[in-house]
Amino acid sequence: MDNREEVREFLTSRRAKITPERAGLPAGPRRRVPGLRRSEVAALADMSVEYYAKLERGSLAGASPAVLEAVARALQLDDAERAHLLHLARAADGSDALTRPRRRPTARQWTPHRSLQWTLDAITAGPAVVSNGRMDVLAVNPLARAFYADLFADADNQRNLARFNFLDPAARRFYPDWELFADMAVAILRREAGRDPHDKDLHDLIGELSTRSEEFRTRWGAHDVRRHGTGTKRFRHPAVGDLTLAYEALDLAAEPGLGMTVYTAEPGSSSEQALRLLASLAATEAAAPTAHHGEAS
Repeated sequence: MDNREEVREFLTSRRAKITPERAGLPAGPRRRVPGLRRSEVAALADMSVEYYAKLERGSLAGASPAVLEAVARALQLDDAERAHLLHLARAADGSDALTRPRRRPTARQWTPHRSLQWTLDAITAGPAVVSNGRMDVLAVNPLARAFYADLFADADNQRNLARFNFLDPAARRFYPDWELFADMAVAILRREAGRDPHDKDLHDLIGELSTRSEEFRTRWGAHDVRRHGTGTKRFRHPAVGDLTLAYEALDLAAEPGLGMTVYTAEPGSSSEQALRLLASLAATEAAAPTAHHGEAS
């Protein structure tokens, strides 16, 4: 991914989303572009049109924090978009060389250290997942393995939630709000691309999804970014039915670039009962091979 192209498309797409009314400007006649004109963004950011045009052409190298903040304010960027702009500027400067994350591990390359797996296994009330910015699932607790049964069932998914979302038909059943999950997945990958533009595995994943999924390709062109933090999601599990779960995403200090997401249900809710049933089914299934082995011996 070329950084200048990424900068250009990101700033252009954000400018197109801001209407004159939202920016407190008169709409005026004969507007030929969606959103604001470059001159209007420049005025809001208190800089020359020529300088803003240079930034929007992709030349973020050397832009000061004050300039970046002025652009973010003029374009009304949210926290995730501001962070994305800063990551793009650092990549353009080359100042990310020392702070660039280590190569993101994949599920095939990485095994959680013992204490992390113990921590995951100690979480019994809900699914717990460790993943990287590419949405590779790297480690899970037993309930998460049962919860994401469709993800693990098909080797073509390669334990990647974005690939599952867009390429596996099972995702349409598992996510009742599939469109929302699709938007979120692309926004998470877009954020990761700005944070680590040198990740070849990420480039390959985006190339594969763009080639094989028109729905991914359309969303990728929107340049939306998102941080996976906290919220509520709906699921439809093939074994226990509908669940509404809250989630919290936590960065792992000992593993830069990796995060843990823990799902929980409201106490006393039907979703909590469904998770308990799923845990019971998973425990029964796990015990079955041991029982059969004992009978055979």
